[in-house]
Amino acid sequence: MEKLRSIELDEQRDRSGAPSQEQQQHLEQQIADGNNAKIGHLSGIKLGLVITSLSLSVFLVLLDSSVISTAIPKITDDFHSLKDVGWYASSYQLGSAVLQMLTGKVFNHFNLKWSYIVFFLIFEVGSALSGAAQTSAMLIISRTISGVGASALINGAITIVSASAPIERRPALTGIILGFSQLGVVIGPLIGGAFTTGYTWRWCFYINLPLGLIVAVPLLLIHIPEQIPKRPPREVIPQLHKHLDLVGFTLFAPFIVMLLLAIQFGGNQFAWDSSQVIGLFVGSGVTFLVWVVWNYRKGEDGLLPFPILKRRIVWMSGLYYTCMCSSLIGCSYFLPIYFQAVKGVTAIMSGVYTLATIVPQVIGAVGSGMVIGKTGFVPPFAVGGSVFFIIGAGLYTTLQPGTPTANWVGYQILSGFGRGLGFQMSIIATQHAVSAQELSAAMAFIVWCQYMGPSIFLTLFNTIFDTKLVHFLRQDVPTVNPQVILSAGATNFRKVVPANVIPGVLKAYSDSLDIVFYMVLALSFVCFFAGFGMGFKDIRVKPGQASTKLVGSSGRDGRSGSNDGNDGNDEERAIASESREDQARISGERTDNDSDATATISVSGGGSPSSLEKRAQRSV
Repeated sequence: MEKLRSIELDEQRDRSGAPSQEQQQHLEQQIADGNNAKIGHLSGIKLGLVITSLSLSVFLVLLDSSVISTAIPKITDDFHSLKDVGWYASSYQLGSAVLQMLTGKVFNHFNLKWSYIVFFLIFEVGSALSGAAQTSAMLIISRTISGVGASALINGAITIVSASAPIERRPALTGIILGFSQLGVVIGPLIGGAFTTGYTWRWCFYINLPLGLIVAVPLLLIHIPEQIPKRPPREVIPQLHKHLDLVGFTLFAPFIVMLLLAIQFGGNQFAWDSSQVIGLFVGSGVTFLVWVVWNYRKGEDGLLPFPILKRRIVWMSGLYYTCMCSSLIGCSYFLPIYFQAVKGVTAIMSGVYTLATIVPQVIGAVGSGMVIGKTGFVPPFAVGGSVFFIIGAGLYTTLQPGTPTANWVGYQILSGFGRGLGFQMSIIATQHAVSAQELSAAMAFIVWCQYMGPSIFLTLFNTIFDTKLVHFLRQDVPTVNPQVILSAGATNFRKVVPANVIPGVLKAYSDSLDIVFYMVLALSFVCFFAGFGMGFKDIRVKPGQASTKLVGSSGRDGRSGSNDGNDGNDEERAIASESREDQARISGERTDNDSDATATISVSGGGSPSSLEKRAQRSV
């Protein structure tokens, strides 16, 4: 009976001129195929070259954040600037964090390709100046310039991927970029140690110049499509203060600067309860509250559009990314201390030992990006990765001077694979929760979390480690002044203390590191719970789905609908916006082949073409 009913319905459609179910599916597929062909997505060798360039540029950004760690002792020797040690790393983070939110606005209003190249050029100039620095102050300023350039490169890379590839391919491509770039964080200390030991620390920065040329050439030669229609610069520049929300930026930047200065000064140049540190914290809090009020009043035109931040998927993704990146930087900085101070190996060998983290981390990142395109759901990877990471971080807390090699290798494999599985999930979830118009601002927020979280937590890790180390040294080695051991450094204390107390010093170091790893464990638990809030939505795109979602869609300037914070239709809004974006790109591109397409697509049976047929004709 059902079959007869289906035949009867098909006959009725034929008589009325409406397409049958099979014909409708065929038309929808033609629409999807036509749209993809028209909107300018890259493919083949061009897409491969762009992804390679973006992967290398993000790799350099993350490499620059960690390569200096093993070069700092030699730099302080050359500049006689032990008091500036903290600034060599934090100045880079400061420059990145301050400009991060503004980059989303820049990519929304100016040419995507050339904006990215300009920021990359600033990063390269900062690298050249850092390598040529003759004073400590010049190095700090140069590192800040590099940070300003780096502020847009991760956000821009994700935005370029969204503009250059169909939505179903983006998770895998994002996984490739982030999986490869994570190598920069992990092998940075190894590269820095090799340059510093074998040649000069200046090549820690000069290395960015030849590699930067490899990044720039494909981006200069290949046309990068725009993710949204944009007005000419001559129309944007006169209203630049409104388009970029420069008032919001002048409120947001002091908040970041004062907060990071307070964290940097606290416990170093000034006591935590000093008037200087308290004043910076108070000033940071006040400017933040003023910025929140201003940003709320600006609505969708704010530096960080409030309607975007209200969405649960976005802010939960930000929380997840903050904790994931902070735990990553904690492991990257303190595992080498364990290997060098407790195990007694060189800086280069400690980098070799961390290969047990690198390989599974890259496998997890690239593999999850490919698999999620098939399964379609973010939380299983975010939560599952957190479980692996929780186990690995928990095992880190058991590290002792006598821990066998097989144990610490296994711990790194578990934690590295877990981080790899979950590292890009915040970006993928956010990509599918916002429209193309909102993507740059949303990505700027997510990447800002990547900079701010580690900047804050790394200082906390250092403070707790130093405090606990003094405590355990007094407890385990009461006959030696702790300051003697601290002044000697993590690798030279064996030269200044008697041989009979070295076991006590090693125990004090490992116990202090265990406290840091307990903090990393706590962050991994936060990732576990945040992963459930990243949206159980199928991000896969079915044939014809983008075109059918276009019908009846609405929104101001293509933005994705409701701002009530409910995420039930986030994916649908994103797909609808994707279709509006595609239609905007292909407008005006109809050719003389329209009539042939009409003849090909028209459904036999007479009558005027259905609206579905008309959309199919326009897409071909």
